[in-house]
Amino acid sequence: MPSVTIEYVILIPLLFTQVIVFPFVASTMASSWQDSQRDVELQDAADHLASTIQQLYLTINNEDVLAGTVTQASTLPVTVSSYPYTATGSLSSPSDPDSTRILTVTLTLEEVGNTVTAAAVLGPNVQWTAGSTLRSNSPNASIDVQKFSNSTLVFSFGG
Repeated sequence: MPSVTIEYVILIPLLFTQVIVFPFVASTMASSWQDSQRDVELQDAADHLASTIQQLYLTINNEDVLAGTVTQASTLPVTVSSYPYTATGSLSSPSDPDSTRILTVTLTLEEVGNTVTAAAVLGPNVQWTAGSTLRSNSPNASIDVQKFSNSTLVFSFGG
């Protein structure tokens, strides 16, 4: 009879540990995996947006393109893992006014808070409209570029 008691003393804590710990660990691992998956999808969107801005710069910076405004409708997905996101930008200000500038694009999932960044290398004649935000679920989401006669390009997000 003492062997049954010893078995219960050994097995009940083991069973209790499995019932409590296993679901907790499985839930934590699944949550971590979903978070990583959202980061990968959001990074893909951020890289695509930075690349689009860089391509717009290279196209519009041409001498043959006259002064005016160009609006590129967003080609980004409306959601990432079923969550809308916002994009903001910030332009580096180098000490040498003739050096290249780097635009850092930041995408943030609104409800879960995942944030990623991507960079676009642009020329010295670029300016960024501070405070402009692109909302992914806006029907007017766009990248706007205004070219002036002195070849200055002012980028901003619309929508």
